[in-house]
Formats: sequence, structure tokens, C-alpha cells
Amino acid sequence: MGIEIHDDRLQATDMLGVEDAEVLLDWLLNHPDGPVDLGACDHLHAANLQVLMATRPRISAWPAHPVLSDWLRHALNQEE
Repeated sequence: MGIEIHDDRLQATDMLGVEDAEVLLDWLLNHPDGPVDLGACDHLHAANLQVLMATRPRISAWPAHPVLSDWLRHALNQEE
């Protein structure tokens, strides 16, 4: 699983697979203001992208990979 939950923060680790989408959605619904750390994420299944687009969470760290980071910023309309 590509998700670690730390108190009131969700951290994505390496790959967010399809099986992570339900966990991600549940956490975001229960923590609507909770930060999401994507800093270690290097792959994201489309199901997780849909969850992020629907819930519009606060991203505390963007992926280190510049292409993935730029792509997600554009998809989530959170450009710098």
C-alpha cells in the first residue's frame, strides 16, 4: 500500500495503486482540511487522481519528480 497516515497527515509513498483510492477517499472525507504529502510519490493510478480532483485537498508536498509534479499541479489547478 502506498499510503501512510500520521495523526492528521496523509503521506503517499512511492506508488499509489488502484487499491489505495478507497483509503485515500475515506481519509480525505474524514479529514477535509488535512494535508496530503505527495513528496515521495512517483506513480499515481488514475483512480487516485480522480479522488484528488474531486476532493481538492491541501497538498503539503508535491512529488519530487518534476514531470509528475507539474502534471498534478495542472490537473488540480494548484499551479505555483
